[in-house]
Amino acid sequence: MKSRVLKYLKVLLVEDEEKLASLLQNAIGDSFHSFSLAKDGEEGLEKFLKISPDIIITDIMMPNLTGLEMAREIRKIDSDIPIIVLSAFSESDKFLDAIDIGVVKYFIKPFDPEELLDYIQSVGEKLDSKSIELCDSFTFNQTTNNLYKNTRYVSLTKNEKMFLKLLLENAKDTIVGEDTIKISVWQNEEVSSERLRSFIKRLRSKTSKDLIINIKGQGYKISRL
Repeated sequence: MKSRVLKYLKVLLVEDEEKLASLLQNAIGDSFHSFSLAKDGEEGLEKFLKISPDIIITDIMMPNLTGLEMAREIRKIDSDIPIIVLSAFSESDKFLDAIDIGVVKYFIKPFDPEELLDYIQSVGEKLDSKSIELCDSFTFNQTTNNLYKNTRYVSLTKNEKMFLKLLLENAKDTIVGEDTIKISVWQNEEVSSERLRSFIKRLRSKTSKDLIINIKGQGYKISRL
């Protein structure tokens, strides 16, 4: 159970202490789908935008951009992503600031990597409870908006994630019309029916031809189990 839940997760560790970063990567990194490292808050923010992690673990005091400064910027983009803080005891006065940012857990150094792994497991189970099983062994997590084939992460664009989320927000077998899709996914942008069809064709090529079902003259629905 533990490995199944954790194998879905992409974790980003932002830590300027190379020895600690290396220790955690060696101790728990293999438990996850991916375990990425950043050396400071500036690089952490860049990697957050690039890889869209499910969970962030960050130190507080780092050069260029602190962990809390980085967390504030991330919260402007994603208000829900779990952020775990690692801190020296001398930095415990930052605890209230961390609460204000919405940090979910605060670990005082030194700590047991297994304790951190157990906590991430509990977070992963909450995220996993929001997963919907689809056809052809696909799973979509409605919290992270990530799609998986078995435990393999499927890379999607922002619009592709929004499209799948839109289809899954409706009851099973509900057909979503083209106009609703265009307004929800592209908002104020003008989108032709031909462009929408090309968009869905590309998404099917990444996933499965059976995942998105076209109901002629009505719209689209997603194939759930």
